[in-house]
Amino acid sequence: MAYQTLLTELENGILTVTINRPDKLNALNKDVFNDLDTLLKQVYTDNQIQSVIIIGSGNKAFVAGADITEFGNLSVEQGKQLAKRGQDIFDRIEQSPKPIIACVNGFALGGGCELAMACHFRIASDNAKFGQPEVNLGLIPGYGGTQRLAQLIGKGRAIELLISANMIDAQTAVQYGLVNYVVPQDELINKAKSILQIVNTKAPLAVAACIKAANAVWNESKNGFNEEIELFGSCFGTEDMKEGTIAFLEKRKAHFTGK
Repeated sequence: MAYQTLLTELENGILTVTINRPDKLNALNKDVFNDLDTLLKQVYTDNQIQSVIIIGSGNKAFVAGADITEFGNLSVEQGKQLAKRGQDIFDRIEQSPKPIIACVNGFALGGGCELAMACHFRIASDNAKFGQPEVNLGLIPGYGGTQRLAQLIGKGRAIELLISANMIDAQTAVQYGLVNYVVPQDELINKAKSILQIVNTKAPLAVAACIKAANAVWNESKNGFNEEIELFGSCFGTEDMKEGTIAFLEKRKAHFTGK
């Protein structure tokens, strides 16, 4: 599928998605949101895609923020609509039944940090920088950043970063729990693929259920423990559960089909 702002490559079930606006440090604009919207429909429905990596083009930025040139004359209502659009797309990333990893290869600022946080987890290159500098523009994060940052690193640290607009480096990010690993930039994609190659051997429906149950922790409309009970029980109705238990008893490798 052709995109205006994304490059995609599918190999061994792993879809690598590159946000490709290098002249703008991969800043998010309407075209990027439209492309991500279309991409997610493919991720959700294409059985060839088992997992996803998102990275920015070049070696300076993952996504350096939103494209501020689109902000100039927005009304209050238009601002709300923009935030809703971004939140809807990032929520679909977070709720994806297939794992989506952010490979943060440089600046992840503003909307870029929000995009990274919407992914299921993050791997950073050693030159990565994270921040929510919106207060410098008289704004706040609008694509879920105030919520996910507090969830990931705690309220105190999150508020400090939000109101100071300070950036943190990759080592601080891993110390805070914002990222899982820090690696040299040229090892970033390989690190992500090494993890997803393992994940892709597991039962797809169980992987999806793990993601859904973990997300329920932050959903005030749900009781996470009850969600876990329901999802645990539903696994017993899958062919993959039967295959997994039989393979374990027979001391062989399981062959999962996602059914």
